Amino acid sequence: MKASLRSNFGKYLAKAIIWSGAVKRAVKKIQNGDYMLCFCFHAPSKEFFSECVGWLTKQGFHFISVYELEEIVNGQKPFPRKAVVLTIDDGWQSNLDNIVPVAVQNGVPVEIFVSTDVVEKGNGYWWSYIKEARRVGLSKESVEFFKTIDNEDRLRIIEETKRKIQLKREALTVDQVKEIAKTKYVTISSHTASHPILPRCSNEVSKYEIVHSKEKLEDWINQEVTHFAYPKGDYSNREISFLKRFGYTIAFSTEQTYITRERLKNPFNLPRLMMVESSTFEENICRMVGVWPLKPHKKMVVYP
Repeated sequence: MKASLRSNFGKYLAKAIIWSGAVKRAVKKIQNGDYMLCFCFHAPSKEFFSECVGWLTKQGFHFISVYELEEIVNGQKPFPRKAVVLTIDDGWQSNLDNIVPVAVQNGVPVEIFVSTDVVEKGNGYWWSYIKEARRVGLSKESVEFFKTIDNEDRLRIIEETKRKIQLKREALTVDQVKEIAKTKYVTISSHTASHPILPRCSNEVSKYEIVHSKEKLEDWINQEVTHFAYPKGDYSNREISFLKRFGYTIAFSTEQTYITRERLKNPFNLPRLMMVESSTFEENICRMVGVWPLKPHKKMVVYP
């Protein structure tokens, strides 16, 4: 009932925002100013992803790759107008049928940030175990709670839960990652090994997550991996230091705002607007142009 009420409220609020002209004004502001749009998807349906690509194209936007974005960061290309970057987090198996064909058919560059452990082990993502444990009455804690506790405690509880619950594969296979990496319009990049909340990890674990995922992916796809997306968008100065040290050149958070010239000065904290695939298309139109009511972004954690 709550989900239904939230969906209906979101639908009518989004329609009101669109009807007010806020979306048209935002599109005009973005296209006439020094703004780039960068989106984060997870496991959208083919229909939803196609709708987003089609709507953006109809509005006059064009799509650039993260490599082109990096060239802009480095001053090798001028800051573009009407540019959009598409990113996908986690590496869900549905991406194979719902993302890759749309990218190829439309000639749209897409970057998929993959968490390597779940690809290699073939089980579910850790938060899926928590959701299932709540559903069957084995736990009362939410996924959000597990994002706030120390990584060691989270892992211990997750492992205990896995002994009681069986889930089917949710991620791409290694062979599928290899095959997708050969696709002209799709790039495979790092989203850590096990998708922890990095500031909740020890120094050793944070380093491992950043380095091991890069090494695994490079071994699988025989390509250099230099782009990174922080799980849940959370990071600290420690993570930035590790990324720079181990050969990454660009990283994305989930801060809900546009990419501007000023933001390009810190290529290890590039913002992305989050798409909510369970919400209506109207709501996501509002999200795409930054006029949907957003929660304040948490500040970066600073380690001594």
